[in-house]
This record gives sequence, C-alpha cells and structure tokens, in this order.
Amino acid sequence: MTLLRQPIVFGLLVSRAFVLLKCGLKHGLSLSVVWWLIALPALAVEMRVAVGDRLNQAVVGSSTPAVIKNGAGQGVGQIPQGRSVTVTPSGSGLRLADWQGQAFWVEPTAGGYIFINDKWYRGRVLVVPIEGKVTAVNWVDIEAYLYGVVGSEMPASWHQEALKAQAVAARSYALYRRNRTQNDLFDVGGTTAHQVYQGLASETPSVQAAVNATQGQVLTYGGQVIEAVFHSASGGHTENSEDIWQRATPYLRGVADYDQDAPVFQWSETFSAQQIEQRISGIGRLQSVSTERATPRGRIASIRLQGTQGTRTLTGTELRQALGLRSTLCSLTLAGDTLRVEGRGYGHGLGMSQWGARGLATRGYSYQQILAYYYQGTALSNVRVAELQKQNVPLLPSPEALRPALEQ
Repeated sequence: MTLLRQPIVFGLLVSRAFVLLKCGLKHGLSLSVVWWLIALPALAVEMRVAVGDRLNQAVVGSSTPAVIKNGAGQGVGQIPQGRSVTVTPSGSGLRLADWQGQAFWVEPTAGGYIFINDKWYRGRVLVVPIEGKVTAVNWVDIEAYLYGVVGSEMPASWHQEALKAQAVAARSYALYRRNRTQNDLFDVGGTTAHQVYQGLASETPSVQAAVNATQGQVLTYGGQVIEAVFHSASGGHTENSEDIWQRATPYLRGVADYDQDAPVFQWSETFSAQQIEQRISGIGRLQSVSTERATPRGRIASIRLQGTQGTRTLTGTELRQALGLRSTLCSLTLAGDTLRVEGRGYGHGLGMSQWGARGLATRGYSYQQILAYYYQGTALSNVRVAELQKQNVPLLPSPEALRPALEQ
C-alpha cells in the first residue's frame, strides 16, 4: 500500500456529479436537508492505532510467516507461521527475540493477520519504546480498521442503517484525528478515549456490509471532515458543544433524542460515606452536596462537596470519573450516610446518540437521515480511497483457535 501522510485537504469538486438526497423525517423531526455527495481526491490511507501503550511487554505473532524489520525498514528476521515472540524494553530500546533495536516492524506475508497480546488485527504492527515501556501501533487500512471499530462500538445485530451511520461517523472521526496528529506516533488509541477498536474479534458479516456500503463516505462542514463524536445515549436530548466543551461547533447542536429504549436511559447509583471518602480525597465524611453550574439540559458542569475535613468543587467530568458514573446528566441527594445519584444516558451527550440512531433506524429512517439529524448542516462527502484490496480478506474463522504459540 502506498502511504500518504500528508494532510487530507477536502475541496468541493463541483465538476463531479452531485447526488441530491432530500430527507423528510416524520414524528416531529421535521427535517428537510439537501445532501451533496461530493467526490474528493483519491487517497490511500493507513490509520495508526495504539493497541498497547506503555506496556511492560508485548507479544506479537502472525497467522502467516511474518517479516521482522528494524526501524529503518531493513529486514532482520522472520516469525514462523503460528508462532509469537515477546518484545521487552532493553536499555533505551527494545529486544525482540534475539534482536535489539530502537523499533521493530512485524509484517505478515500473504495477507495474514497480526497477533498483538491477546487480539488479532489486520495490517502490521510497529513496536517502539516509550518511557522505558513498549508501545504497539497497528498500521491498518482505514476501511479494514473500521471493521474492527463498528462492531466494537455498536452491537452487530442492530439495524443495518444504524450500523452504516456508525461507520460514517467513525470514519469521519478517524480522518479528523489523523489530520491533526501528523507528527505523533499514533492517530488514535483503541479505547473509549477515542473509539473502541478490538480488531477481528468484533468483525461480523453485518459490520463488514455496513462499512462496505458506505466505503469512503465522510461528513464534512465547510469542505473539511468533521469531528464526528458520538456517545451511547443522551437521556432524551443531546447537547450543544459549547455547553460541554466551552467552544461552539456549528454542527454539534442539541436535538431531541430517540434513545428511550436504551437500558441506560434512566439509572441510579448509591454510595456509602466510606465509598465517597475513598474516591474523593480531601473532604472526609461527606456532609452536603450542591450543584453550582449545569448545562441547559441539566448536565453537571461543576458541583460543590463539603465534608468534615474540607470542601472541594469538582467539574462534572471529574465527578463522573471519581464515582464511575455513566454520565453527568444526574442529580445527587445525600440522605444520612448514603449518597444517591439519579441519572440518565451514557456518555458526553455530543453528536450522534448510538441508541438514538438505533431508534431512528427501527422507525425506517436511512443512515443519511440519521447523520443529518445528529450532525446539523453537514454534507455527506465521498473520499475515493485507493488500494482497498485488503478489506476483502475473509473473516478469520476462529481467532482464539489460531492463537500463536510463544517462541521459547
């Protein structure tokens, strides 16, 4: 694959044929949007995904014979099919089996799969030392990457239109991130901090179909790919970006959600005084709580907690992290030594609600309509991504059965 690391600049090519899609949504959505399917320049795109960051060691292998290269791209050895090796820190560099160096590539031959720790992935892996630890970065074609994202972020059994909406949002988010990390070691991580990526373990025929049906499609605003953030469920209404991020993003506007079927639409948690004292330092035994600032939709922006040893003001995000809450759309009530939290939704509430996308899809709406609803004023654009042959490699029949044996 030819790798293009230059910034992806998206221009509107008016000489191309435009596809007009007018979306009229019922049930109170009252949406009438003109979609322009814009053809953008052909690109060959690899994502750089950190699938293991600052580890004590990494185990790598391959479903086919794999070539080992040093950081300069020179071949230094081979890993036999069905075997794996351990990569460990060594001085300021790394040790991979009998080789020592600053970085190593492990590249499967004949379209094979790469094994990294306990998961299988498409593409190849670069292992590098960071802060005396091992970081493994999966370099993978963007469409193949999405096979491992969509099924990780959304149940593969959901309606195909919801899966397609997820594929477009995930592709847009990935390219947005890639454009802004030109000098970094990786573009995205594989967790909820960016978007979840579990490789072949989450691939299914329905997920592949959704990615293939939307191949190369992204959301743009003003000719640029958008930061298509998404979340599980908003609890009834998504948020305006400035109320969460303190900066206004024109396509991230709050809208009524269709996530009422989500198991996290409403939830509650209780915490003992001892649990609060352990999770939030500096206050001692909690005596009172008061929300100081909230978004117009009721998400906590800042909250004051007073205890026997002091008072602290936390942001909503800090409170959520400390208590492990599903969202900041919640209210807190202290009764004696028990703190009760009543909440709604799961996630930050910006952009597409995944349960809302499911709700709209089951009502008969297309993925274009779903995306137009959650990302206001955007255009559906088509990036012609070159050399995507690898995406047609069949699913690995049984990743667990092919777990490689460790080389001694």
